[in-house]
Amino acid sequence: MRNCGLMAYREALELQLEFCEKRHEGLRGNTVLIVEHPDVITLGARKSENKLLVDCESLGKRGIDVVEVRRGGGCTAHNPGQLVVYPIVKLKSLGLGVNEYIRGLEAIGIELLRGYGVSSDRRKGYPGLWVGEEKIASIGVQVKKGVTIHGMAINICNDLSIFDNIVPCGIDGVRITSLREQTGGDVSMDEVKRKIAGIIIKCFSSEEVGGYE
Repeated sequence: MRNCGLMAYREALELQLEFCEKRHEGLRGNTVLIVEHPDVITLGARKSENKLLVDCESLGKRGIDVVEVRRGGGCTAHNPGQLVVYPIVKLKSLGLGVNEYIRGLEAIGIELLRGYGVSSDRRKGYPGLWVGEEKIASIGVQVKKGVTIHGMAINICNDLSIFDNIVPCGIDGVRITSLREQTGGDVSMDEVKRKIAGIIIKCFSSEEVGGYE
């Protein structure tokens, strides 16, 4: 488990790709990056679901980066106060297929939110988590040579107005929510990161693992 703090999206992507290749070659074990990003909008592999409401030049002038990636799903947004986890794991080592792995990520998010008194659930056909009709977490995964990259983003205490620039995940009319919005209270990102690290280890590891750094 590696706490990357606040890290630029492009830098985190390069780190994922480096670790993915090393994991494939057997040069390192399964790793999970826990990170927050400065303002960024990412465009997924499904072109039809990448719906920007503001042009890239205008976004750039406001300090919002736009990055094309090859993960599943459409466009989404990241900013400080959003919890992002990137597991770089060999699915075979977990005994999981892709769909089971995604369900596992959702289960981790559900448990984390439940610990704060927020009940969330899956929605068929839309990977991620919902609180009623509002979306609180997004999941987008890519598998390269049997190793996963990208992962899950959960809105904790971030500024949700960044989502006004896109149609999140290509779903028209969807409303985005956060843990802070649901509870009405302050949330410690350090605490949330420690909690999700423990849940990930419990859900995905059958062996003794290194600690959270």
